[in-house]
Amino acid sequence: MEFEVTILGSSSATPTATRNPSAQILHFRNKFFLIDCGEGTQVRIRQNRIKYQKIDKIFISHLHGDHYLGLFGLLCSLNLNNRKNTVEIYAPESLEELIHLQAKISMVYWGFPIKFIATNPKESELIFEDSALEIHSFPLKHRIATTGFVFKEKPMPRKLNPKMLRDYDIPVYARNQIKFGSDFTTDDGIYLSNKSLTFDPPQPRSYAYCSDTAYLESVIPHIQNADLLYHETTFLHDMAQRAKFTKHSTTIEAGTIAKKANVNKLIIGHFSARYTKLEPFLEETKTVFENCELALENKTFQV
Repeated sequence: MEFEVTILGSSSATPTATRNPSAQILHFRNKFFLIDCGEGTQVRIRQNRIKYQKIDKIFISHLHGDHYLGLFGLLCSLNLNNRKNTVEIYAPESLEELIHLQAKISMVYWGFPIKFIATNPKESELIFEDSALEIHSFPLKHRIATTGFVFKEKPMPRKLNPKMLRDYDIPVYARNQIKFGSDFTTDDGIYLSNKSLTFDPPQPRSYAYCSDTAYLESVIPHIQNADLLYHETTFLHDMAQRAKFTKHSTTIEAGTIAKKANVNKLIIGHFSARYTKLEPFLEETKTVFENCELALENKTFQV
Protein backbone atom coordinates (compact mmCIF):
# COMPACT_ATOMS: atom_id res chain seq x y z
CA MET A 1 0.00 0.00 0.00
CA GLU A 2 1.19 3.49 -0.85
CA PHE A 3 3.33 5.32 1.67
CA GLU A 4 5.72 7.68 -0.07
CA VAL A 5 7.11 11.21 0.11
CA THR A 6 7.71 13.51 -2.85
CA ILE A 7 10.04 16.47 -2.39
CA LEU A 8 8.59 19.71 -3.77
CA GLY A 9 11.09 22.12 -2.24
CA SER A 10 14.48 21.70 -0.57
CA SER A 11 15.97 25.19 -0.27
CA SER A 12 16.17 27.18 2.95
CA ALA A 13 15.31 30.85 3.44
CA THR A 14 15.49 31.88 -0.22
CA PRO A 15 14.87 29.94 -3.43
CA THR A 16 17.58 29.33 -5.99
CA ALA A 17 17.36 28.81 -9.74
CA THR A 18 16.90 25.08 -9.15
CA ARG A 19 15.53 24.77 -5.62
CA ASN A 20 12.27 26.04 -4.12
CA PRO A 21 11.66 26.57 -0.38
CA SER A 22 10.37 23.74 1.78
CA ALA A 23 7.40 21.62 0.73
CA GLN A 24 6.63 17.90 0.54
CA ILE A 25 3.69 15.70 -0.42
CA LEU A 26 3.04 12.57 1.63
CA HIS A 27 0.98 9.98 -0.26
CA PHE A 28 -0.61 7.42 2.04
CA ARG A 29 -3.22 4.95 0.78
CA ASN A 30 -4.69 7.34 -1.79
CA LYS A 31 -4.62 10.29 0.62
CA PHE A 32 -2.37 13.28 0.00
CA PHE A 33 -0.94 15.40 2.82
CA LEU A 34 1.01 18.61 2.18
CA ILE A 35 3.87 19.27 4.58
CA ASP A 36 4.99 22.92 4.54
CA CYS A 37 4.20 25.18 1.60
CA GLY A 38 6.94 27.54 0.52
CA GLU A 39 6.80 29.68 -2.61
CA GLY A 40 6.35 27.73 -5.83
CA THR A 41 4.70 24.74 -4.19
CA GLN A 42 1.67 24.62 -6.44
CA VAL A 43 3.89 24.71 -9.54
CA ARG A 44 5.80 21.69 -8.25
CA ILE A 45 2.50 19.96 -7.47
CA ARG A 46 1.49 20.37 -11.10
CA GLN A 47 4.90 19.24 -12.36
CA ASN A 48 4.51 16.02 -10.39
CA ARG A 49 0.94 15.53 -11.70
CA ILE A 50 -0.52 15.53 -8.22
CA LYS A 51 -4.19 16.47 -8.14
CA TYR A 52 -4.20 19.21 -5.55
CA GLN A 53 -7.95 18.91 -5.11
CA LYS A 54 -7.08 15.64 -3.34
CA ILE A 55 -5.10 17.50 -0.67
CA ASP A 56 -7.36 17.70 2.38
CA LYS A 57 -4.78 18.25 5.14
CA ILE A 58 -1.88 20.68 5.25
CA PHE A 59 0.83 20.74 7.94
CA ILE A 60 2.86 23.90 8.50
CA SER A 61 5.87 23.52 10.79
CA HIS A 62 6.37 27.21 11.59
CA LEU A 63 5.75 30.71 10.32
CA HIS A 64 8.99 31.63 8.65
CA GLY A 65 8.09 32.60 5.11
CA ASP A 66 9.97 29.83 3.35
CA HIS A 67 7.58 27.35 4.96
CA TYR A 68 4.19 28.97 4.37
CA LEU A 69 4.28 31.81 1.80
CA GLY A 70 2.95 29.53 -0.92
CA LEU A 71 -0.13 28.62 1.10
CA PHE A 72 -2.40 31.57 0.34
CA GLY A 73 -1.78 31.18 -3.38
CA LEU A 74 -2.56 27.48 -3.21
CA LEU A 75 -5.80 28.12 -1.33
CA CYS A 76 -6.78 30.75 -3.89
CA SER A 77 -6.16 28.29 -6.72
CA LEU A 78 -8.33 25.71 -4.99
CA ASN A 79 -11.00 28.38 -4.65
CA LEU A 80 -10.82 29.35 -8.33
CA ASN A 81 -11.18 25.68 -9.24
CA ASN A 82 -14.45 25.40 -7.29
CA ARG A 83 -13.15 23.51 -4.31
CA LYS A 84 -16.01 22.42 -2.03
CA ASN A 85 -14.42 20.02 0.46
CA THR A 86 -12.94 21.21 3.74
CA VAL A 87 -9.21 21.90 3.96
CA GLU A 88 -7.70 21.25 7.39
CA ILE A 89 -4.58 23.24 8.25
CA TYR A 90 -2.43 22.10 11.19
CA ALA A 91 -0.17 25.00 12.04
CA PRO A 92 0.88 27.59 14.62
CA GLU A 93 -2.11 29.48 15.94
CA SER A 94 -1.19 32.80 14.27
CA LEU A 95 -1.54 31.37 10.77
CA GLU A 96 -5.33 31.58 10.95
CA GLU A 97 -5.12 35.33 11.52
CA LEU A 98 -2.63 35.72 8.67
CA ILE A 99 -4.77 33.86 6.14
CA HIS A 100 -7.94 35.69 7.15
CA LEU A 101 -6.16 39.05 6.87
CA GLN A 102 -4.84 38.24 3.40
CA ALA A 103 -8.29 37.16 2.31
CA LYS A 104 -9.89 40.30 3.75
CA ILE A 105 -7.46 42.67 2.03
CA SER A 106 -7.70 40.76 -1.26
CA MET A 107 -11.48 40.43 -0.97
CA VAL A 108 -11.28 36.67 -1.34
CA TYR A 109 -14.43 34.80 -0.32
CA TRP A 110 -13.80 31.14 0.25
CA GLY A 111 -16.14 28.72 -1.45
CA PHE A 112 -15.03 25.89 0.81
CA PRO A 113 -14.51 25.55 4.58
CA ILE A 114 -11.02 26.04 6.02
CA LYS A 115 -10.47 24.50 9.42
CA PHE A 116 -7.43 25.59 11.42
CA ILE A 117 -6.02 23.27 14.08
CA ALA A 118 -3.39 24.97 16.26
CA THR A 119 -0.25 22.96 16.96
CA ASN A 120 1.46 23.01 20.34
CA PRO A 121 5.15 24.01 20.16
CA LYS A 122 5.83 22.95 23.76
CA GLU A 123 4.83 19.30 23.84
CA SER A 124 4.01 16.37 21.61
CA GLU A 125 0.37 15.85 20.68
CA LEU A 126 -1.72 13.44 18.65
CA ILE A 127 -3.20 15.85 16.10
CA PHE A 128 -4.93 13.44 13.71
CA GLU A 129 -6.08 9.83 13.77
CA ASP A 130 -8.16 7.58 11.56
CA SER A 131 -8.42 3.81 11.15
CA ALA A 132 -5.06 3.55 9.37
CA LEU A 133 -2.86 6.45 10.45
CA GLU A 134 -1.77 8.53 13.44
CA ILE A 135 -0.10 11.93 13.07
CA HIS A 136 1.79 13.43 15.99
CA SER A 137 3.43 16.82 16.37
CA PHE A 138 6.51 17.36 18.52
CA PRO A 139 8.56 20.43 19.55
CA LEU A 140 11.65 21.55 17.68
CA LYS A 141 14.21 24.20 18.66
CA HIS A 142 14.19 27.18 16.31
CA ARG A 143 14.00 30.97 16.52
CA ILE A 144 10.20 30.88 16.58
CA ALA A 145 7.67 28.25 17.65
CA THR A 146 8.25 25.20 15.43
CA THR A 147 7.01 21.63 15.38
CA GLY A 148 8.00 18.46 13.62
CA PHE A 149 5.53 15.81 12.52
CA VAL A 150 5.56 12.03 12.56
CA PHE A 151 3.17 9.95 10.46
CA LYS A 152 2.64 6.47 11.90
CA GLU A 153 0.83 3.69 10.10
CA LYS A 154 -1.39 1.64 12.40
CA PRO A 155 -0.88 -2.13 12.59
CA MET A 156 -2.89 -3.97 9.99
CA PRO A 157 -4.98 -7.06 10.75
CA ARG A 158 -3.29 -10.42 10.47
CA LYS A 159 -3.44 -12.17 7.10
CA LEU A 160 -5.67 -15.24 6.87
CA ASN A 161 -4.11 -18.51 5.75
CA PRO A 162 -6.37 -19.58 2.84
CA LYS A 163 -5.27 -23.23 3.02
CA MET A 164 -6.27 -23.49 6.69
CA LEU A 165 -9.59 -21.78 5.96
CA ARG A 166 -10.36 -24.40 3.32
CA ASP A 167 -9.01 -27.41 5.20
CA TYR A 168 -11.03 -26.67 8.33
CA ASP A 169 -13.99 -25.03 6.62
CA ILE A 170 -13.71 -21.88 8.76
CA PRO A 171 -17.06 -20.05 8.53
CA VAL A 172 -17.15 -16.52 7.12
CA TYR A 173 -18.55 -15.02 10.33
CA ALA A 174 -15.43 -16.08 12.27
CA ARG A 175 -12.83 -14.80 9.84
CA ASN A 176 -12.87 -11.15 10.82
CA GLN A 177 -12.36 -12.08 14.49
CA ILE A 178 -9.46 -14.30 13.48
CA LYS A 179 -7.85 -11.42 11.58
CA PHE A 180 -7.79 -9.49 14.84
CA GLY A 181 -6.22 -12.25 16.92
CA SER A 182 -8.91 -14.75 17.89
CA ASP A 183 -8.33 -18.49 18.01
CA PHE A 184 -10.97 -20.86 16.65
CA THR A 185 -12.48 -24.20 17.64
CA THR A 186 -14.22 -26.27 14.97
CA ASP A 187 -17.56 -28.02 15.44
CA ASP A 188 -15.54 -31.24 15.91
CA GLY A 189 -13.74 -29.70 18.88
CA ILE A 190 -10.42 -29.13 17.13
CA TYR A 191 -8.63 -26.12 18.62
CA LEU A 192 -6.79 -23.93 16.10
CA SER A 193 -4.48 -21.22 17.37
CA ASN A 194 -4.51 -17.85 15.71
CA LYS A 195 -0.89 -18.31 14.75
CA SER A 196 -1.77 -21.44 12.76
CA LEU A 197 -4.64 -19.68 11.00
CA THR A 198 -2.87 -16.47 10.02
CA PHE A 199 0.33 -14.91 8.77
CA ASP A 200 2.01 -11.88 10.29
CA PRO A 201 0.94 -8.61 8.65
CA PRO A 202 3.56 -6.19 7.30
CA GLN A 203 5.29 -4.13 9.97
CA PRO A 204 3.71 -0.68 10.41
CA ARG A 205 5.74 2.09 8.77
CA SER A 206 6.50 5.63 9.89
CA TYR A 207 7.78 8.89 8.44
CA ALA A 208 9.25 11.66 10.60
CA TYR A 209 9.71 15.27 9.49
CA CYS A 210 12.17 17.47 11.37
CA SER A 211 11.80 20.95 9.96
CA ASP A 212 14.01 23.88 11.00
CA THR A 213 15.77 23.06 14.25
CA ALA A 214 19.01 23.29 16.12
CA TYR A 215 20.59 20.02 17.22
CA LEU A 216 18.02 18.62 19.65
CA GLU A 217 18.27 15.18 21.24
CA SER A 218 14.81 15.48 22.81
CA VAL A 219 13.32 14.69 19.37
CA ILE A 220 14.81 11.19 19.49
CA PRO A 221 11.94 9.50 21.40
CA HIS A 222 9.43 10.93 18.92
CA ILE A 223 11.25 9.69 15.82
CA GLN A 224 12.72 6.49 17.27
CA ASN A 225 12.97 3.63 14.73
CA ALA A 226 11.29 5.64 11.95
CA ASP A 227 11.49 3.96 8.57
CA LEU A 228 12.25 7.30 6.93
CA LEU A 229 13.42 10.54 8.55
CA TYR A 230 13.69 13.95 6.95
CA HIS A 231 16.02 16.23 8.90
CA GLU A 232 17.12 19.69 7.91
CA THR A 233 20.81 20.30 7.09
CA THR A 234 21.03 23.99 6.32
CA PHE A 235 24.83 24.06 6.63
CA LEU A 236 27.91 21.96 6.14
CA HIS A 237 29.64 21.24 9.42
CA ASP A 238 32.37 23.87 9.01
CA MET A 239 29.58 26.37 9.68
CA ALA A 240 28.49 24.77 12.95
CA GLN A 241 28.73 28.08 14.80
CA ARG A 242 26.50 29.76 12.24
CA ALA A 243 24.05 26.87 12.56
CA LYS A 244 24.01 27.24 16.33
CA PHE A 245 23.42 30.99 16.09
CA THR A 246 20.55 30.66 13.60
CA LYS A 247 19.17 27.54 15.32
CA HIS A 248 19.65 25.27 12.34
CA SER A 249 21.46 21.94 11.92
CA THR A 250 24.55 20.73 10.10
CA THR A 251 25.17 17.51 8.22
CA ILE A 252 26.98 15.86 11.12
CA GLU A 253 24.25 16.85 13.56
CA ALA A 254 21.46 15.44 11.35
CA GLY A 255 23.41 12.21 10.88
CA THR A 256 23.95 11.95 14.63
CA ILE A 257 20.25 12.35 15.37
CA ALA A 258 19.41 9.67 12.76
CA LYS A 259 21.96 7.29 14.27
CA LYS A 260 20.86 7.81 17.86
CA ALA A 261 17.19 7.41 16.88
CA ASN A 262 17.98 4.17 15.03
CA VAL A 263 16.04 5.23 11.94
CA ASN A 264 16.22 3.12 8.82
CA LYS A 265 16.88 5.87 6.28
CA LEU A 266 17.65 9.59 6.39
CA ILE A 267 16.94 12.25 3.79
CA ILE A 268 18.49 15.68 4.22
CA GLY A 269 17.35 19.05 2.89
CA HIS A 270 16.71 22.74 3.59
CA PHE A 271 20.04 23.60 2.00
CA SER A 272 21.28 27.17 2.32
CA ALA A 273 21.15 29.08 -0.97
CA ARG A 274 24.89 29.78 -0.61
CA TYR A 275 25.59 26.21 -1.76
CA THR A 276 25.42 25.34 -5.45
CA LYS A 277 26.81 21.82 -5.07
CA LEU A 278 25.02 19.42 -2.74
CA GLU A 279 27.26 16.36 -2.93
CA PRO A 280 29.38 17.55 0.04
CA PHE A 281 26.21 17.44 2.19
CA LEU A 282 25.76 13.78 1.40
CA GLU A 283 29.44 12.94 1.86
CA GLU A 284 29.62 14.60 5.29
CA THR A 285 26.38 13.09 6.57
CA LYS A 286 27.45 9.61 5.50
CA THR A 287 30.50 9.79 7.73
CA VAL A 288 28.01 9.46 10.59
CA PHE A 289 24.97 7.77 9.05
CA GLU A 290 25.45 5.76 5.87
CA ASN A 291 21.88 5.18 4.65
CA CYS A 292 21.27 8.75 3.58
CA GLU A 293 20.07 10.59 0.47
CA LEU A 294 19.62 14.18 -0.63
CA ALA A 295 16.07 15.53 -0.66
CA LEU A 296 16.27 16.47 -4.33
CA GLU A 297 13.22 18.16 -5.77
CA ASN A 298 10.68 16.04 -7.63
CA LYS A 299 12.23 12.89 -6.15
CA THR A 300 9.94 10.36 -4.44
CA PHE A 301 11.04 8.24 -1.48
CA GLN A 302 9.27 5.09 -0.34
CA VAL A 303 8.63 4.87 3.39
